[in-house]
Amino acid sequence: MPTSQPGGARPAADRVTPDDLLHTRTGSEVSPEDMVLATGRDLTPRTLAWARRKLAEEGPTAIEKLLP
Repeated sequence: MPTSQPGGARPAADRVTPDDLLHTRTGSEVSPEDMVLATGRDLTPRTLAWARRKLAEEGPTAIEKLLP
């Protein structure tokens, strides 16, 4: 089965992800656990303390710096 389509230099408009779906914020609160998991680290007292500090300093947008 071919993996490309003829003349498919640009993706079809119906296959393009809308910009509002590309952001990490879902409108819900960002928890310290979310922050730790976004870094790929294990949930430990030390990493949770780090996440609490980050959220206190930067607010919920701190997760935007960790995720694309």
